[in-house]
Amino acid sequence: MDGRLIERIAIIGGGIVGIALARALTGRGIGEVTVFEKEHRVARHQTGHNSGVVHAGLYYRPGSLKARLCALGRVAIREFCEEKNLPYREVGKLVVAVTESELPALADIEERATANRVPGLRRIDSATELSEIEPHAAGVAAIHSPHTGVVDYSAITEAMAQDVRAHGGEILLNSEVIAMSVVNGVVRVRTPVSEHEFDRAIACAGLQSDVIARLVGAPVSPKILPFRGEYWSLASRRNDLVRGMIYPVPDPRFPFLGVHFTRGVYDDIHVGPNAVPALAREGYRWADVSLRDTWESLRWSGAGALAKEHWRMGVDEVSGSLLKPLYYRKARRFIPELRMSDLTAKVAAGVRAQAWGEDGSLLDDFAVDQVGPVTLLRNAPSPAATSSMSIADYIIENCLGGGA
Repeated sequence: MDGRLIERIAIIGGGIVGIALARALTGRGIGEVTVFEKEHRVARHQTGHNSGVVHAGLYYRPGSLKARLCALGRVAIREFCEEKNLPYREVGKLVVAVTESELPALADIEERATANRVPGLRRIDSATELSEIEPHAAGVAAIHSPHTGVVDYSAITEAMAQDVRAHGGEILLNSEVIAMSVVNGVVRVRTPVSEHEFDRAIACAGLQSDVIARLVGAPVSPKILPFRGEYWSLASRRNDLVRGMIYPVPDPRFPFLGVHFTRGVYDDIHVGPNAVPALAREGYRWADVSLRDTWESLRWSGAGALAKEHWRMGVDEVSGSLLKPLYYRKARRFIPELRMSDLTAKVAAGVRAQAWGEDGSLLDDFAVDQVGPVTLLRNAPSPAATSSMSIADYIIENCLGGGA
């Protein structure tokens, strides 16, 4: 930056990260802020379709943006909920090794979590200790994160949006950005019904982040591939099976944590998610098909390498999606008392915006690109909701020069 006041800032995307950024900017009096959201309300996609977990930082590489911003974001989200009287519950999380073969991977998670200073972390090495925390869970060992919490991220985003408006920011709903260009240092943003000019633009577009990046000539890579995560509801009569959260030891090759049990902030318990390729960027059901999105994914240069490396996982996940007994079998590993009839209905699924490189490799950390006066958040999957307020601070400090 050249030290002048940024008078006009556009934010593309009204999910929790975009709204948190708008709140941080307007709260600090940094310019005139306009948020463009293509849907009729904020938090319509990833923010409103996740499990509501406030992550404590167990899995992330120490020193990475995910590790650093998750730790800061967790505290900020808790404080925001206290300030706004929004529900925040620390229900705790168990990561359970069901067999001895999973113990080395569990030890790796424990090492990362310790390095990330996850508060209250404890190793569980006996069935007695395990049953004290989750009486119905089965496993040979576990790690317990007692301060992992749950919230309502949609409610948080709506409360942040109220702050944005109160501080003079504008949130334009039903305003899809269809074109964006930089001419003589001015960012021009066009929707189907209007055109606007700004000094800066920041794209927090989630599932559409690579599409928005292409509008300003950013590299094609990383590419967003949408993966749908489907959840089953646990019958309310069986809610006693789960006190907090019960997670498997994840496969370190994949960005997904595997089917798990989560008690939500309103005491509902859901089982999942799986991870199946979505046939549309916003494909929440198998019936949601976009030929354009599917064709883009198939012709992407990294598609072949990705399919060759992970086709077995893909077959397994799709099979579990289509056949309830296979999904149930994964869940029952952790709670032997679970019956298939306890999984009562599939609830609203979420779609994860996961970025991949041109060679089919997973982009593991948060990623930000800069194209002139346009800042692009290229990869912000989980724990982006947890980290939303700290991501906003990071962008202001590192991409906008602290707003000076």
